[in-house]
Amino acid sequence: MSRLRLRNDVLLDIATFLARRWSGMSDVSVEFSEGGRGPRTRQAERVISLPPFDRYQGGDFQRYRQFRASLWYESARLKHCGRILSSDHAFGFILNAIETRRIEDVGRREWRGMDDELAFNYAYAFNGRPQLGSLYGRARIVEAFYQALLFGGVRGEIQASHLDRVRGAAGFAEGILGEAAAAGRQTDWMEKQVPRIIKILEIDPLLTIPASLPWARSGMALTEEEILRALIKISKNREGDFGRVDPVAALRGEGVYDEYRVLVDEDRRSENRGLGTEAVGVRTPPSDRVDETKIYDADLICRLKAKFKDWRSGWREEHLRWGDEFDEEGYIDGSEPFFTDVRNTVRTRIVILLDHSSSIHSEQAGYKKATLALCEVLAYLKIRFSVYAFSTQDRAVVCWLIKPEGAKWNHVSAKRLARVVANGSTPLAEVYGKMLPAVQAGRPEIFLTLTDGEPSDPDAVRSMIKAIKSIGVGMVALGLGPDTVRATAIAGNLRTLGYERTLAVSRLSDIPNKVLGILGGA
Repeated sequence: MSRLRLRNDVLLDIATFLARRWSGMSDVSVEFSEGGRGPRTRQAERVISLPPFDRYQGGDFQRYRQFRASLWYESARLKHCGRILSSDHAFGFILNAIETRRIEDVGRREWRGMDDELAFNYAYAFNGRPQLGSLYGRARIVEAFYQALLFGGVRGEIQASHLDRVRGAAGFAEGILGEAAAAGRQTDWMEKQVPRIIKILEIDPLLTIPASLPWARSGMALTEEEILRALIKISKNREGDFGRVDPVAALRGEGVYDEYRVLVDEDRRSENRGLGTEAVGVRTPPSDRVDETKIYDADLICRLKAKFKDWRSGWREEHLRWGDEFDEEGYIDGSEPFFTDVRNTVRTRIVILLDHSSSIHSEQAGYKKATLALCEVLAYLKIRFSVYAFSTQDRAVVCWLIKPEGAKWNHVSAKRLARVVANGSTPLAEVYGKMLPAVQAGRPEIFLTLTDGEPSDPDAVRSMIKAIKSIGVGMVALGLGPDTVRATAIAGNLRTLGYERTLAVSRLSDIPNKVLGILGGA
C-alpha cells in the first residue's frame, strides 16, 4: 500500500460516525490523546480517547485497521459495559480483560463480518505485548494471564508453577465467559468473579500493572511475514471464538480497503489547495477534545429545513391577489386568495464572518447554536459558502477558518466553531485585511459580517469595505443587539461604514431567517 498522510480532522469525522453507529449513542465524541495507557473510554462523558494515528504500527492502511478495531472495542464498551475500571491495578486490569472478551462476543453477533479485522488487530497486538522474561514479580503472572486469555498463548518463558496458575485462571475465565454468553450476564456479575481469578493467580488485587502498549515495542517494524505468522497462530488459537478465519484474506483486508480509499479521497478533496490560509494570517481551530453536540439545536434546524425545503427545487408557493390557483383555505384564513409558483433566485456563494469578540461571550452558546443551524440549512440547500470567525488569543487578533468553500459542512466544521472562544475587541479592518487574499481568489457574491459592536477603527473599516466592493463582492452586515432598539442602532452605525445593506436582529434564533432572506432576495 502506498504511504498516505491522513489528517486528524478527517479521521475524527469518520471515527465519530462509526462510534455513534456501533454504540447506538448519538452523542458520543472521539478524541486523540497523547497520554494514557492506550484506547480508553470515559463513560460519564461518552468520550472515546484513542492514541494518535501515527502511534499505531505499519503503513497507513494497517494503522487505519488497528485504529478502527480499537474504536470498535471502545464503542462496544460504551454500549455493553456497566463499569470501566482503571487498568493501573490488577483488579481493574483483569476485569477489563474479561470484559473485552465478553463484549467482543456480544459485538460480533451484532456486527457480523468483524472477525477478520479483529484477528488482524490481535496479530499486531500480540506482537506488541512484552516478552514475559522482561517483566518482574507478580506483574509477569498477570501479563501471562492476559495473553493466554486474549491470544490463546504467551510470549516467552514463565516458571512452570506460575504457568499452571495462569492456565487455571484462564480456564476459569473461559468458563464464566461461556456462562455470561448463555445467561446474558452483565458487568456487575463479571466483576464478582474477579476475586476468584485473583485468588487462583495468588496476587494482590492492588498490584500495580505497568503499561504495555503495542507501539512501545522496540526494534524494526513488523514485516508482512511476521504478521501472517501471528495471524495463523491467532486464527488457530481463537478458532472456537471466531470460527475459521483465512489468515491470508485477513492480512489483505479487502473488506475495509474500499472504506479506507473513500477516507483518503475525502481527505484529498477537503485539502486547501492554492493559497494556504496560514500564509495570509488565517488559522484553523483544532477540532479535537471538544463536544460540538452542545451547540446543536435540533428543533431549530428541523424547523428551518421545513420552512426552506422548497428552495431545494428552485420554486416556492406565494400567495397573491391573483394567480394560478385559488386557495380556499387561505381565503378563509384571511390570506390572499390565489397562489402561484415563483422561481427562487438564490445567490449561491457567500462568505460568513462571525464576530467572537468579548461582548458576545455571555451569549456565545446561543450565538453558536443559531449560526450552526444556519450552516446546516445552507448545506441542506446546497448553497456554496465558507465560514470564518475572529477573536483575540494571546493578545493578538486571530481570524479562524471554520469551513472553506470547497469542503462539506460536517461534524469537523461544527467542532471548529465550538472551539472558538469569544474574547477581545472588534478589529474588523485587521480581520478583513487577513481575509482579503482569500476573498480576492474566491470572489463570492456576498460577504456577510455578523457583529454586535462597533469596530475599533471605523475609518480603516470603510477603506477595507471599499476595497472588497471594488472586486464585485456585495458587502452586507447583520447587527446583533440585546433588544430591538439596540440592534437597530448597531445596524444604523454599520450603515455609515459603507455596507451595501445592513440588517438588525435582537433574537439570536432569528439569525438564520435573516441570512436566508438575504440570499433569496427578500
